[in-house]
Amino acid sequence: MSTIFNKIIDKEIPVDIVYEDELCLAFKDIDPKAPVHILIIPKKEIPSMNDVSENDKELLGHLFVKASQIAKDLGISETGYRLVANTNKEGGQEVYHLHVHLLGGRQMTWPPG
Repeated sequence: MSTIFNKIIDKEIPVDIVYEDELCLAFKDIDPKAPVHILIIPKKEIPSMNDVSENDKELLGHLFVKASQIAKDLGISETGYRLVANTNKEGGQEVYHLHVHLLGGRQMTWPPG
């Protein structure tokens, strides 16, 4: 299954990349919901959290470690930020390639909607 994220990983679609390594890619969301809105995606294709396996533990940990690093680099770690992984339609997932939203730069509310 090819998604827009596969095309971004393959550099077929340009994005504003804030971080990249051999396991993941992080870039600015084109429709931001906060002053800082970064998408962090694994380069391994995993459709959703429902498709995560025991073999993905290190990859998921890597995504969260990089999210923390990116938050520090962007100056939002001290004031706070939110990490979100939407799953399937009712969870708000639009692209079926696992991704983590890093949101910050404003006060977050709860419940999120």
